[in-house]
Amino acid sequence: MKILVRSALLAVMLFAGMSALSAAQLSIGVRIGEPPPPRVVRVVPQRPGAEFVWVDGYWYPVGRRYVWHAGYWTRPPYEGARWVGPHHDGSQFFAGYWDGDRGHVEHDHRWDHEHDRDSARGRDDHGHDDHDNRDH
Repeated sequence: MKILVRSALLAVMLFAGMSALSAAQLSIGVRIGEPPPPRVVRVVPQRPGAEFVWVDGYWYPVGRRYVWHAGYWTRPPYEGARWVGPHHDGSQFFAGYWDGDRGHVEHDHRWDHEHDRDSARGRDDHGHDDHDNRDH
């Protein structure tokens, strides 16, 4: 009888431990620190149409570095949507998104007029080198 009670107690303890482990979350990521300060925009191009809104330029993470995305005119995903710019809270980067009465919409570079302009050439649309932020 003692063996049966011990076995049952051991099984309950193992099951409880496995349940606690299965509820745990594991997160793996690369931390690259805060982005550099935003670049100063001296001239905003003329608005291409009444339905366009200006999105200020911003740094965004690509691998272990930040890449500058110059400001641009774009159409919101729906009328009344407002742009909430990307930000870094001191420990984590949050991507920009659209928000409004129809809900949250993730940013999609396909909306940009020249959506591939900051792609893998290692230089931004003004000919500046990407900012390598590996020291952070």
